[in-house]
Amino acid sequence: MTASPPDPGPRPPSRVGPRQLAVVALLSALLVVAAALLSFRTISGVWPWAPAGSSQQAFGGPFALVDGSGRAVTDRTFRGKWLMVFFGYTHCPDVCPTTLSDIAQALDQLGSLASQVQPLFVTVDPERDDPATMRDYTAAFGTRILGLTGTPEQIAAIAKAYHVYYAKHPEGTGYSMDHSAIVYVMRPDGSPAGFLTPDSGAAVIADRLKSILAKG
Repeated sequence: MTASPPDPGPRPPSRVGPRQLAVVALLSALLVVAAALLSFRTISGVWPWAPAGSSQQAFGGPFALVDGSGRAVTDRTFRGKWLMVFFGYTHCPDVCPTTLSDIAQALDQLGSLASQVQPLFVTVDPERDDPATMRDYTAAFGTRILGLTGTPEQIAAIAKAYHVYYAKHPEGTGYSMDHSAIVYVMRPDGSPAGFLTPDSGAAVIADRLKSILAKG
């Protein structure tokens, strides 16, 4: 009868080496990127790499809002102009002022081409952003950017047309607004031409606009 080998006892826990940790980190990063892309697709209705004129770009449409002087405007008010449409709000702590500053600088870099472009800053916070507030806020970035507001129903309608996500987020005794941040570029006839991400920077925005305007 052969004796059984002695029981070595419980095994020590296996250790994860640096290579395994790197693989786990890479997989986690890929999952985050995939989730972000799916979220972008759900919110905006377009893929980030969709070229100008792609059938993926189903955004834009009729709207009725009010500018900083209290004048009623619609999408047809701006026919004949290239539009840069950006959604945000005046209490935004970072992405909105940064993006508006980049847009203003990009238009400076366009030179004479800038006269063909009308940037629109549409609030997603009509509760606080009345016409005068929008006028004063956009004035800090020059005279080219036009701030637009409206009733909650009007804001909801244009946000739906551009596939923009926004939601009130309570903070202390007040609130902030969560919102998607894409600069939509529309042709003079009102059809979509492309879009820009807010982290592009002024130089990239200017170059992209030149390319879009050249293609028509």
